[in-house]
Amino acid sequence: MTIAITATIRNTQGTGASRRLRHTGRVPGVVYGMGDAVMFDMDHNEIYYKLRSEEFHASVLTLDLAGKKEAVMLRAFVMHPFRQQVMHIDLQRVDLNKKLHIKVPLHFINGDIAPGVKAGGKISHVLNELDVSCLPKDLPTFIEIDLAGMTLGHSIHVSDVTLPKGVEIAGHHHAADAVATVQVPRGAVEAAAEADAAAAAAVDKQ
Repeated sequence: MTIAITATIRNTQGTGASRRLRHTGRVPGVVYGMGDAVMFDMDHNEIYYKLRSEEFHASVLTLDLAGKKEAVMLRAFVMHPFRQQVMHIDLQRVDLNKKLHIKVPLHFINGDIAPGVKAGGKISHVLNELDVSCLPKDLPTFIEIDLAGMTLGHSIHVSDVTLPKGVEIAGHHHAADAVATVQVPRGAVEAAAEADAAAAAAVDKQ
């Protein structure tokens, strides 16, 4: 389902104008790319609650700007230092025929049934998102990582990740980079070391 947002063209700019907009419950913003940059403003509550959704940050959005609909993506936003208030938002137009380069969040599943966890290990999420490249129509809102088979000391690497159709790894990732690991509990490491030391001492006494 496409996420839609509605905005109004903004004809005034500057700090004072933006401050007055915020006092009326509006958020100033700009949309750029593939043509002229256009200033706009939108309802604060609408954008505030949408920003709290993970999906909103990794989706192609439909911007209705003064009745004209455009495909856009969220590029940046500024929050007030201590209030729950959106101060500014930047959107970028999207060419539906060109590949995007974007970060997609990872969703980890079945960690509670992993053999390594049952043996007392703890799963560490080394990465929480992946840089990917794909056409807008193929953009996933998240990538699922199944941890069900992980054993103590085992890692899932970037090369192990099953990507949706049309999606490729991009950016700085390498095939051998760890995505998640099952860390051996410290007590087990110490117990193993003590056992090895005891075995070595027994050999020395023979």
